[in-house]
Amino acid sequence: MVIPPDFQPGEKVWLASKSINATRPTTNLSGRWLGPLELFKKIKSHAYHLKLTLQWKSVHPVFHVSWLEPVKKSTIPNKHQLPPPPVLEKEKKEWEVAQVLDSKLKKGKLWYLVEWKEFNQDSERTSLEKASSLKNSPDVVKDFNYFQPDKPGTNTWRVLFYGALWGLDLTKLSSSPGIHI
Repeated sequence: MVIPPDFQPGEKVWLASKSINATRPTTNLSGRWLGPLELFKKIKSHAYHLKLTLQWKSVHPVFHVSWLEPVKKSTIPNKHQLPPPPVLEKEKKEWEVAQVLDSKLKKGKLWYLVEWKEFNQDSERTSLEKASSLKNSPDVVKDFNYFQPDKPGTNTWRVLFYGALWGLDLTKLSSSPGIHI
């Protein structure tokens, strides 16, 4: 069994570049280590909280000890380490939903036809999206389900869930107004 190094707060460490989802198109030319970074505190025996600068604001500051390497003092007099280039995490673009146009059940999953607010010539104005991918647009989905009660939506899932739970005959429910199965 390998005993992990015991770092102290304030100590400088290198962070393995594999632990960060960087914007470089290929990792072949990237350095293996990022930093040096300062340790803020020990979280557990195998986890450390690092002091990160603003350029790292989207990166979670706690890392496993296997991603860290201690900075060794240079034996060459007057040698200074150059600061590393900024590392930017890949941005996850999220488009704003203008409105939900339609919904359907496909292989037991709820899908919405979405119209996007901003789009360019290269992207589509509408697309079919899983209900789970619209979790940041609850008001738009809620409006659609309210104004289109006969379309599959959140109420459909409640009916299917509780119907199965209570052993109801769902074929009788499909003729009910506002319920589309």
